[in-house]
Amino acid sequence: MRYSRSRMIFGKDFEKIQNAKVLLLGVGGVGGFCLDCLFRSGVSDITIVDFDTFEESNQNRQLGSDALGEVKVEHFKKQYPSIMIHNEKVTPEWCESFDFSSYDLVIDAIDDMKAKVALAHHVGDKMVASMGGAKRLDPSQIEMCSIWKTHGDALAKKFRYELKKSGFKGKFDVVFSSELPHCTEMGSFMGVTGSFGLALCSLAIKKLRE
Repeated sequence: MRYSRSRMIFGKDFEKIQNAKVLLLGVGGVGGFCLDCLFRSGVSDITIVDFDTFEESNQNRQLGSDALGEVKVEHFKKQYPSIMIHNEKVTPEWCESFDFSSYDLVIDAIDDMKAKVALAHHVGDKMVASMGGAKRLDPSQIEMCSIWKTHGDALAKKFRYELKKSGFKGKFDVVFSSELPHCTEMGSFMGVTGSFGLALCSLAIKKLRE
């Protein structure tokens, strides 16, 4: 059976996972791996949102990036036919107009800081988020904790600052790394960005089982 081994490890919680309604924002180097993990773990109701197409510069790290020029969400729809897709950019304005109420969990795998802050205000502790996976080489330094307890991650530091500045009082869990950067540009290694995506899926499954 397709999910027999998932049922073995998740036990009675597998039904929660299978019946959950999940929204994944961003299907790039982190989000693509998260999507694959969610789908293979048994989450049957997944909606993804992304506005981008695959480019040659994505091919060092992104699942699906051999499909150069294709719209990312449309490509993933071919791979995972049961998912719902929105070919849209996540912005503060998009967050204002989108109805999040029917989702059990919202997964943030986007880069835009203003959109991340807006998302936090709209969904609060129903969110899990990815911090910065670029510039790093060691997946063993990836951690999961509350956004307020992150350390050594420049994106997480900026996120904390902007959340405080905006008056956000809630909390949610994130995936981050305190590893020092190995370059100044946005260099990336699939061994870390992919691991971020898998860790984000793990964190999502943990939240769904609670």
